[in-house]
Amino acid sequence: MAFYRASELRNDGLLVATRSFTTAEAVLDRRTAGISERDTFDVFLSHSFRDARIILGIAELLKSQGVSVYVDWLVDGQLDRSKVSAATARLLRKRMGQCRSLIFATSTSSPSSKWMPWELGYFDGRNGSNISIMPIEEQAPGKYGQEYLELYPAIEKLPVKGGGSIAAAVRTDGRAYMGLRDFAAGSTRYTAFS
Repeated sequence: MAFYRASELRNDGLLVATRSFTTAEAVLDRRTAGISERDTFDVFLSHSFRDARIILGIAELLKSQGVSVYVDWLVDGQLDRSKVSAATARLLRKRMGQCRSLIFATSTSSPSSKWMPWELGYFDGRNGSNISIMPIEEQAPGKYGQEYLELYPAIEKLPVKGGGSIAAAVRTDGRAYMGLRDFAAGSTRYTAFS
């Protein structure tokens, strides 16, 4: 088991996201076309905007496993994340209400985010479950960031028989896992590692 590295997410995200588009703006325009105010999402992806290139990779990873994801700057491009405002908070509360689960993508940029701790606290208070963290490694393996993040299962890269890997939520005791689709749907059934 291992956490995802920033370099693999950043590279994967750019390759997949730009394969059929010529500019980053075209990627954003294409992804946000047709999104309705009433749409629901499997996952609210809480993250630092400084990790935007990595977040594209995570969104592609989730999508490849059949999970729909809300990323604020992809869906609601009008938001100004650099300013804390009541209007932004209202919209983010509404969007969190449209999501079944939250993934907290923690990185070296996370501690400087104004919104991430608020999003986690709001979602935890509203739901109390269906939260997982996704540590994004830069250099040092296995760092979660703030200690309270260890309360939640982590998204890890698990090897698959015959080669390759899948992303899965791994219980905090490290003894069981759950596929992302099940996690995003709100399941509480973990499978023990054999």
